[in-house]
Amino acid sequence: MGSKQIRAVFCMALGALVASAASAETSRPEVAVTGGVVQGTSSNGIDVFKGIPFAAPPVGALRWRAPQPVMPWTGVYDASHDRPDCMQARFPSEIAPLSPAAGLSEDCLYINVWRQAGAKKLPVMVWIHGGGFVNGGISPKAFDGRYFAAKGVVLVSLNYRLGRFGFFAFPTLSKENPGEPKGNYGYMDQIAALKWVKANIAAFGGDPDNVTIFGESAGGGSVHTMLTSPQAQGLFHKAIIQSGGGRAPLMDNRQVSRDLPGLPSLENVGVAFAKSAGIENGDATALAALRALPADKVAGALNMLNMEPETYGGPSIDGTIVVASPQESYVAARQAKVPLMIGANNADLGRPAAKTLEEALAPFDSSVREQVLKAYDPDNTGNVRLIEARMASDLMMVEPARFTARAIAAQGVPVFEYRFSYVAPAVAAAQENGPRAKLIVNKGAQHATDVPYAFDTIVDVLGDKAVQNDAIMAYTLSSYWANFAKTGNPNGAGLPNWPAYDDKADVLMNFTAKNGATAMPDPWKVRLDLTETRADQAE
Repeated sequence: MGSKQIRAVFCMALGALVASAASAETSRPEVAVTGGVVQGTSSNGIDVFKGIPFAAPPVGALRWRAPQPVMPWTGVYDASHDRPDCMQARFPSEIAPLSPAAGLSEDCLYINVWRQAGAKKLPVMVWIHGGGFVNGGISPKAFDGRYFAAKGVVLVSLNYRLGRFGFFAFPTLSKENPGEPKGNYGYMDQIAALKWVKANIAAFGGDPDNVTIFGESAGGGSVHTMLTSPQAQGLFHKAIIQSGGGRAPLMDNRQVSRDLPGLPSLENVGVAFAKSAGIENGDATALAALRALPADKVAGALNMLNMEPETYGGPSIDGTIVVASPQESYVAARQAKVPLMIGANNADLGRPAAKTLEEALAPFDSSVREQVLKAYDPDNTGNVRLIEARMASDLMMVEPARFTARAIAAQGVPVFEYRFSYVAPAVAAAQENGPRAKLIVNKGAQHATDVPYAFDTIVDVLGDKAVQNDAIMAYTLSSYWANFAKTGNPNGAGLPNWPAYDDKADVLMNFTAKNGATAMPDPWKVRLDLTETRADQAE
């Protein structure tokens, strides 16, 4: 069965929506928003508005400034096509490649909106993309919001500044505009976008009092930041974190202005970048020279394969936007008390470092090392790369998700934990026999492979390689996500029951190829209990 037939079979709801909305459909819908009137497009009962500005272009004197108000326009703004994604060195992605037509620019603070034609007071979901804070954008077809819209959700996706445009500090810059936060401009963009949603989404038929933020990887880490930032409180009402960690920030506990042992401040990293660009002094002239650098010079070759740690510091603790690590905030119950859905993939991202079995076991107490080997190498393979990959994935993504679920559920807040273990047959075959097979030592659902299932776009991503089970899993996952956005509970008609997280039962929803969506006690409890002792020691 080809991709078109699969989409036709498993999107019957979309067909019903088309029939019911046909009378309300217009060719070019218009909406009045902050700044003026925008005109989108409409097809099959879904209205789409692309590239709506939510802040002034952060260029020239506004480079490394908190986002400023939208510049009003005259006439009708054409919101029929993608606007540029944020400036970056491109990174090849099989899951969510950027649209070449969108292009890249420092002028990139735009929002996309999808809705049902005639929408009225529908729940809102706001997507924060991943990409290690250095890559990504809202143009990929994997992030198409039309299938969420078909399920009765207004879907919003937002761009935010990346790399040195989004996360940068410099001593002279820290003294400029003392009333503004510094360093985490990408997070400031996310907050500005959420404020735009609060002010404007009702005009699109969305409910500003029923907003769910969700993101994956760096986007999931951003959701942790929004949950724990005093500046984001009241801007959303539910949250979904996909492979976003949950203990330390994904990019370490760097400070904006203060050096830590082995971790220079973001300001000192900024000084190092200035020197690399031939800017030696640290006065206002130097700051002006930094702002005058061409955008491609600031972006450089920085991407997820080349993080350039000497001249790029990433998100940092600034005391205003980011005030503490997620773990500190959750233990102290200082986060937003909103329903949460959180999880990770079964072959998720980690930072393997050990080269020998002894190095892999070194972080664990000697009394449990035999138990560690049994948990992480149940088949007694002796494969150090595989053992370390599993340990690294658990340490960075899987155990922190459980920690977050436990900490927030203990406060009486509804939490739903999941593990995404589904691998498309075409992807599984490539993992075994494809050109990158030898590089993928930890077979399973790799980092970010859950995203097109959550958006129900996997058939569009895989094309003719998609099979019926791919479409079924995508419709199932996106239905749980949409239900959660509507009510704070993912359960709904026709779906297996997903119980709220309880520490004693430790039940999660496992999405697998063999059994579909299945609620079960965490099968990795022993692994994660062992990793928990290691994580607690590191904190």
